[in-house]
Amino acid sequence: MLIFTCPYCGAEAEETELTPGGEAHLTRHGPGSSDDELQDYLFSRENPKGVHFERWRHSYGCGKWFHAARCTATLEVFGTYPAQTSEPPQEIKDAISAKRPGWSWREFSA
Repeated sequence: MLIFTCPYCGAEAEETELTPGGEAHLTRHGPGSSDDELQDYLFSRENPKGVHFERWRHSYGCGKWFHAARCTATLEVFGTYPAQTSEPPQEIKDAISAKRPGWSWREFSA
């Protein structure tokens, strides 16, 4: 069972209290985007074994969306942060690097 701490209300919530929203930090194209950009946004997703950044909604709590960093292989949660953030806070990146030597945020932000 995954347990996340909501960065807005501070409540610890089990995954059953949350709604998953897919991969975080995607480029969302607006009106006027090409068919290829729309296709990539809708269908091209990373599904790594290891560190992954996801969107979650605190459905049975404050109702706000947030991002979470976790490992898909071990289900370890490295931390959560507000959805309006363009990249994970440094303390989350440091926590991941401490457990995964050689890991770099640059591989996700490319």
